[in-house]
Amino acid sequence: MTFEDFNLSASLLRALNDTGLTRPTTIQEKGFPVIMSGADVVGIAQTGTGKTLAYLLPCLRLWKFSKDRFPQILILVPTRELVLQVATETEKLTAYMNVITVGLHGGDNIKKQVEILDKGLDIVVATPGRMFDLVMNGSLRLKSIKRLVIDEVDEMLNLGFRHQLTAILDLLPPKRQNLMFSATLTPDVEELINIFFYNPKKIEAAPVGTPLENIVQIGYSVPNFYTKVNLLKFLLSDPKVFNKVLVFVSTKKLADQVYEAMEDAFPKTLGIIHSNKAQNNRFNTVKKFDQGEFRILIATDIIARGIDISDISHVINFDIPEEPENYINRIGRTGRIDKNGTAISFIVESDRVHFEKAEAFMKKNIALGTMPESVPISKILTDDEMPVVPMKEIAVKLPKKEDAGPSFHEKKEKNKKVNMKITRKQKMMLKYGKPKTRGQKRK
Repeated sequence: MTFEDFNLSASLLRALNDTGLTRPTTIQEKGFPVIMSGADVVGIAQTGTGKTLAYLLPCLRLWKFSKDRFPQILILVPTRELVLQVATETEKLTAYMNVITVGLHGGDNIKKQVEILDKGLDIVVATPGRMFDLVMNGSLRLKSIKRLVIDEVDEMLNLGFRHQLTAILDLLPPKRQNLMFSATLTPDVEELINIFFYNPKKIEAAPVGTPLENIVQIGYSVPNFYTKVNLLKFLLSDPKVFNKVLVFVSTKKLADQVYEAMEDAFPKTLGIIHSNKAQNNRFNTVKKFDQGEFRILIATDIIARGIDISDISHVINFDIPEEPENYINRIGRTGRIDKNGTAISFIVESDRVHFEKAEAFMKKNIALGTMPESVPISKILTDDEMPVVPMKEIAVKLPKKEDAGPSFHEKKEKNKKVNMKITRKQKMMLKYGKPKTRGQKRK
């Protein structure tokens, strides 16, 4: 099947032709007729299988011109990077349509965003936080929304957007089509579907937890952080094989530590991205990685959902995420659509239980590689790896307080003042010992 077999308008087919896309992926092929029917849809597909186009194509095919300045299509995504990515894809597909798309996210000047909204728009792509702010201050009205798309909803909930997301859903018109696309389906997501969706149709490109078949997965047992660094340097020393590598870590602190340990070995070819970095820095770093200026990119899980870059040769898990769904999202950055990829995981003893959870989730055993002999085994431990010595708590007996007197001493008699009003006669008696008169009055 090709896109020519879809019931697409000439303008959409022309835009697809410009992008070089001719054949739909599995999720696009399965999703198109169901979404076109107007039913609520829950789409489950691994990252990199074309979820964005799976909901954009039918939504744009169903879009109708309106003089109303308020948007008809609302697309909610968890991160700034994903806002930029989806808005860019939408603009490409609407190149020959009279459609105005606006991307909204935190970090941009909200007053400038309000000015843009006042001019009118058709499609809004936004993070839940900034969307909620603009709706609450009256800058954006949702009365004309006909289709709601929630992309990567599980990550939104992980990032703490539940309140904003449910508030937005409550404000939307009851007569609308709901579409949800994600790589995983968690209990929290299912609860949201049960409350806000109406008899949704479920479509899957692959069963949840099934890894992409074109991704080779390998694990290495390593003792500590600096041995991981040594192994990473060894692997990345071959730029022909490891030509575009995404290194995942779980925390911002660990990302900074890995970057500092690697930057001297790979000058000008190593980038880092996490939520503490400025917005422009994040966008520029991803752009340099996409264009090949950076060969290696160190990233955290939160940023993982916003990175849509093709031709990533390897994903390296510097540590293992606690949730198996995050493991799936990480490795899905390579082997996208019809290309092959490799996912390598570094496993310390404390991560082994998380690694086994990921294997159980995928129902697949991952082969363990042999540590290369030329990789030095470090005996240096980081502060976080130092063993914790249990200390016995000794209760210190405080000395008994001695009985003490009052905090303030009594005033001396002469310093005691009593506010008593006395007459002149009494003053004279005190002074002279007898009453004094002023003399007789003159007649």
